Amino acid sequence: MLAEISIRDFAIIDRLSVEFGPGMTVLSGETGAGKSILIDALNLILGERADGAAVREGAARSDITARFTLADAPAASAWLAEHELDGDEECVIRRVVAKEGRSRGWVNGTPMPVRELKALGRLLVDIHGQHAQQSLLGRDAQRDLLDAYGEHAELQAQVAHAAGTLKATRRAIARIEQRDGDGDSRIDLLRYQVNELDALDLGDDELETLEAEHKRLASAERLIGDGQRALALLYEAEDGAAAERLGTAERLVGELNAIDPGFEATLELVASALIQTQEAADTLRRHIENLDIDPERFNEVETRLGTIRDMARKHHVAAAELPALAERLRGELAELEGAGEQLAVLKHDEQTQVIAYREAADALSQARIASAETLGAAITDIIQTLGMPEGEFGVRVRPQASDRISEAGTDHIEFLIAANPGQSARPLDRVASGGELSRISLAIEVIAASRTRVPTLVFDEVDTGIGGGVAEIVGRQLRRLGHAGQALCVTHLPQVAAQAAHHLYVAKHVRDGTTRTRIQALDDADRIEELARMLGGVELTEQTRAHAADMIARAGAQTA
Repeated sequence: MLAEISIRDFAIIDRLSVEFGPGMTVLSGETGAGKSILIDALNLILGERADGAAVREGAARSDITARFTLADAPAASAWLAEHELDGDEECVIRRVVAKEGRSRGWVNGTPMPVRELKALGRLLVDIHGQHAQQSLLGRDAQRDLLDAYGEHAELQAQVAHAAGTLKATRRAIARIEQRDGDGDSRIDLLRYQVNELDALDLGDDELETLEAEHKRLASAERLIGDGQRALALLYEAEDGAAAERLGTAERLVGELNAIDPGFEATLELVASALIQTQEAADTLRRHIENLDIDPERFNEVETRLGTIRDMARKHHVAAAELPALAERLRGELAELEGAGEQLAVLKHDEQTQVIAYREAADALSQARIASAETLGAAITDIIQTLGMPEGEFGVRVRPQASDRISEAGTDHIEFLIAANPGQSARPLDRVASGGELSRISLAIEVIAASRTRVPTLVFDEVDTGIGGGVAEIVGRQLRRLGHAGQALCVTHLPQVAAQAAHHLYVAKHVRDGTTRTRIQALDDADRIEELARMLGGVELTEQTRAHAADMIARAGAQTA
């Protein structure tokens, strides 16, 4: 469960730390005091999108940390173990949001991407918002609620997989059938192109070899002329050849070495240079003599290169890409030539996959029909205690006979309500008033929460639009949910607040020209004062305080 949350520089909160206990905890306070800001901060911890605008004015970043105990969260403990983030029966999640909108997250001190925060958050907290009744009118939301209540996740996955497989097969069939319209002409063109490229028969390394040879042959005059000039400079010039000058230097240094042995190292180097010069001259002479400068070969190479480059221009590719192009066209040709056989295989697969999809969808439909009956009865029981004593809630599941393939199955699902005796059940969006919709939405939230395995449930003003005795019943329902774990409720209703095991008061105050939010845990006396304020009136009277004390006492007696 959520044990503590610490908030710094978020919205109108500068520094705030709140501890929570098990059971039902209520947060109350004047409108705009910051009750929902606390829920927004918790949402950030759970991986919701960060917004730099939420950073408190004048601050560089918001910093939010939440500490959870894991005794009642085996799924979260398993997730932490899988990610090698084991803690001592605790999980600490931190989120920092910069003014520019960037954010970072940590789990037990280890950096963690937002998507992972969201995955872990779903195992720790389930938030039920005050606007749930609007989404309740959508068909997709109604289907999702039914599937969540009936725990149809495995059947849903089977339907989604079967639908995805069938759609992929039908796309492959469509591609082949689309090509059939101009298939023969495309095959003729491909055969011509493949034959043309096969006739070219360009080897993998041939182009590089030809270009190197062409460069050498095109430079024949320079190779011979400059080579002979270099040879003359090294050895064959009548006056001033390198070998002749090195020979003279060797004799001079040799004579000096006879007088002073210190010249020996120089003598060895000069002698070595003379030997290398003679070897270089010999190697150069042999290479020049063996140069094979064949004009006919030059013409052959130039013609071959021209043919290759013409083919590349024709196909709008680089010359080096021609072998890969030939392979690609051969593959397309083989695919088209075998399209008939491939199409027959795909058609057979399609028939098998249609049967598999229908079977999976039918199994999901039967499960939904069974769950719809129990869900309708459960919600009916609650709404009849919420000021709709004659209300009848139902869920209609109608499998559709259609060729349309959907990952969600074939069912048309509708929530129905008959609010008064003698009325037939009609779709929720056509019948329910605003107040009735609030009560139905709350009943669904309670039922959904009762089936969840998440240890912490948060209800953000889900009791909007109700009051009186109905509000007291809502409070009892929320308190009952708290008995199984932890329920945090933001409310304006004293009837709901009276049912809580713990009461937190949220208030804002101005200091040094800046608005700040603070939260105070109320003792018994303060709690009576707050319930009296919630009951209304400009001035609190002893009668109002007595009424508040009586509400708290009766709630405690019912629990006992």
